[in-house]
Amino acid sequence: MKEVIEAALEAARLAGADYADARIVDSSREEIQVASGRVEAVERSDSFGLGVRVLSNGSWGFAASREVTTAEAARVARQAVGIAKASALAAGDPVRLSALEPARGTWSGPCEIDPFSVGLEDKLALLTAADEAMRAEPAVTVTKAHCGFYRERKWFGSTEGAFTEQSWFESGAGIVAYAIKDGEVVTRSYPNSHGGGWKQAGFEYVRDLDLVGNAARVAAQAAELLTAPECDSGTVDLIIDGSQMGLQVHESVGHPTELDRVLGEEAAFAGTSWVKAADVGTLVYGSEHVTVTADATVPGSLGSFGWDDEGVPAQRDPIVDRGILKGLLTSRETAHEIGRTSNGCMRADGWNRIPLVRMTTVSLEPGTWGFDDLVADTGEGLYIETNNSWSIDDKRLNFQFACEVGWEIKGGELGRMVKMPNYTGITPQFWASCDAVCSADHWQVWGLNNCGKGEPMQVAHVAHGAAPARFRGVSVGVGR
Repeated sequence: MKEVIEAALEAARLAGADYADARIVDSSREEIQVASGRVEAVERSDSFGLGVRVLSNGSWGFAASREVTTAEAARVARQAVGIAKASALAAGDPVRLSALEPARGTWSGPCEIDPFSVGLEDKLALLTAADEAMRAEPAVTVTKAHCGFYRERKWFGSTEGAFTEQSWFESGAGIVAYAIKDGEVVTRSYPNSHGGGWKQAGFEYVRDLDLVGNAARVAAQAAELLTAPECDSGTVDLIIDGSQMGLQVHESVGHPTELDRVLGEEAAFAGTSWVKAADVGTLVYGSEHVTVTADATVPGSLGSFGWDDEGVPAQRDPIVDRGILKGLLTSRETAHEIGRTSNGCMRADGWNRIPLVRMTTVSLEPGTWGFDDLVADTGEGLYIETNNSWSIDDKRLNFQFACEVGWEIKGGELGRMVKMPNYTGITPQFWASCDAVCSADHWQVWGLNNCGKGEPMQVAHVAHGAAPARFRGVSVGVGR
């Protein structure tokens, strides 16, 4: 692999590149789903190829190939340089990269049991058992149980002298129960909605989720939702569970602090950002209880790695510190535009895509509250769990989130269940209303393997650490 990368870099130099990097990516994916007592899908795919990115005359060029040989690497590099030179004819200001010490080394993620070594029969047996346990509830008429696995090995080199090798596994699984009556459909998911739970780990993560052991509870809650009252509309003190807080961070902190969006250089998938580069250091993003970090070193997180796809080392960086905007998610190019160095947020969806600014592990840092104490202190309010749907405007300001289930808080205790609660807000006002976050005992990292961005779309694997948090005076209602 090193010889192939060196052939690409040398050919790029000879063709006139001022800078070049090359990535070889070897990956495998597996997805298995059981639905309502039958096997619905078993899919397996493999991908192997080379991508070369170059700077020439101040412009980018990129080319890729699934043929990984020294001769093909040289051809692809020359093609990338030709694209860069053509792009320079219509370019504006030349691209400049922030300084970087060349990276060298290897890195691998945690894994106890290689998920691809576990037989299909064993995986199907687990999913079938969980599916059957949910269908034991008469009100549940549609069920789904799934698991998925991902393996990646990546080699990177640059004309600055970098050469790295990385490898990791990702594993995920989840169950969903649908209860249907008189045209109404309600849903309960475990451990999370929209793809279940995901972690950088082996099959041990799926085993430890205990899908079968949680199936009866999930189905029973789905059945109870059928007769639960609708969430009243109004203004309440709201406690949001950790999984929904992860998505809240993703949509209203993660995306709007991507520097390419801030600079107006990226607008695909819900627009740009309400944040300005000049806001760093002064903008009040939320209350003093809101501290958000971007950390690519969290063990087991989908947003962790050794180096990003520019060879920038993984690091922990403040984004919001006690309510004040302190940082942005950057690349070498965008960081140079604001006089900073990259904090390592450039990643590509495979060998045939150019890297984009992506989230790593963007987390709401834990506070000091126990959950029961927070409910007791709230007195009267609402507690909600598990995302059902969301929408947000193209500046990441106005948003609406609907959750699968909620419980009224009466007299400092959780009371009756309510169905399909939603809440709305405006990003800085919403985060300003946060007055409590639960402690590290309640904090966990929620993996998200389907974050879309770019044209053509790239799917990133990111993560968000979060614990339940309280927000005062939030508008809530019923999602339809």
